[in-house]
Amino acid sequence: MNYLFIDTSSSTAIVAIMKDTNIVSCFNEKVDNDLSVKIFPIIESVFNNSGITPNDIDTIFVVNGPGSFTGVRIGVTIAKTYAWSLNVKIVPISSLELLATTKIAGEYVVPMIDARRNFVYGGIYDNDLNVKYNDNYIDIDELISLVPKNSIIVSYDELDIDHIKPNVDLVKIVSKHLNDEGVNPHQLNPNYLKKTEAEENLSKGNI
Repeated sequence: MNYLFIDTSSSTAIVAIMKDTNIVSCFNEKVDNDLSVKIFPIIESVFNNSGITPNDIDTIFVVNGPGSFTGVRIGVTIAKTYAWSLNVKIVPISSLELLATTKIAGEYVVPMIDARRNFVYGGIYDNDLNVKYNDNYIDIDELISLVPKNSIIVSYDELDIDHIKPNVDLVKIVSKHLNDEGVNPHQLNPNYLKKTEAEENLSKGNI
């Protein structure tokens, strides 16, 4: 079985082609600007390096949030388009669960994404990716108060707390979700965990 994995939820974009539990081709690098322009050449290059064509893909895994509103939207839109045109299953993946695949020397991993104004998107997982605290949009101090002993925080962001940079394990996350039923591409939506700024202003009557 051949799988396409897409994550554009952060400044580090990941696009990978996997054959069963082997990564055949992978792009995993920081893309600071113009993601919407750069992502298609990245995907094309990953396919070319793999020797696998889009028509060979059996399942698409896509990170649908939380994270960058624009980045998540780009990845989800591309994945939906591929899934619909190829008539294949699409499986959504949490960006926080993906970060939690980072190998750590602790019992629990606490993935965090900076959401500004002292808030983060965060959760708590054990090393088998079992959820100990559901993904949430939460004040960082409140989340820290919930963190168990023997935990390691992982984040791409520059947080004012001790943390390590993620080194995600695509095989681990895909293996966990291989038997997921998947969703209809038309029904897949970004999981932002919070309202966009425009939605917040609208709810406050500022628009």
